[in-house]
Amino acid sequence: MGCNDEPKKNTPDALHKEEMPTAIKQLFKQVTKNPDSMGLRLQLVDVLDSIGAYQQAMRQMDSLIQKDSLNYGLWYRKARLQETIKDTAGALHSYKYAIRVYPAPDALLAAANLMAEQKNPKALLLTKQVSNLRMGREYEAHCQFISGVYYARTGNQQKAIAAFNQCIYNDFNYMEAYMEKGFLYYDNKKINEALQVFKTVVTVKNTYSDGYYWLGKCQETLKNNAEAMANYQKAVTLDPKLKEAAEALKRLGVK
Repeated sequence: MGCNDEPKKNTPDALHKEEMPTAIKQLFKQVTKNPDSMGLRLQLVDVLDSIGAYQQAMRQMDSLIQKDSLNYGLWYRKARLQETIKDTAGALHSYKYAIRVYPAPDALLAAANLMAEQKNPKALLLTKQVSNLRMGREYEAHCQFISGVYYARTGNQQKAIAAFNQCIYNDFNYMEAYMEKGFLYYDNKKINEALQVFKTVVTVKNTYSDGYYWLGKCQETLKNNAEAMANYQKAVTLDPKLKEAAEALKRLGVK
């Protein structure tokens, strides 16, 4: 890679706006004619985001925020965009400003989720703040899930499992909570417990490819190769892009 000095010419961010699809060029023209139209600029941001032109979308967001720095929605939208491009520090910075303007539950939870992955205990303070708003079981499930992620990342398996169980109690279809719970069991060599979790996953949602993949992984670990292959095959059928399942099939001798 160090020898490749050629700039990327085919990525959306490398394209001049005149090289973009006609609909996007029209939006650029409308924004030029109506530079103060927040609606048009946000529409342009959404379209640029959808084609992967993230830096150009970011420039539009920065332009909007420069004109209206006390707009919660703009800071929140910028943070979501920064999450998309894996700029975690930038996203947290933007969520922080959004929360200063208006401590909306969605922004609090989004920031808490990033902090939990970073093992930052402030994640628990934010989830508690949202939980205290008593907005119903959906938000309570989100709070418990994020708390579980924090405990999982910091090595407190008991509290993590309890939080994921509480999340599932509040929302029986919360797939991410099942999966995180299963990962914890698997990583701690509790394969039979993990197996039961992933069996529940594919029972609750029989089109969930990741559930079948991890069910197969558990069965392979237990030397039940026939069952493992069947579930890897289901995973690939549901999601042909799930390369881990395809590689597992090859490993087990399926061509």
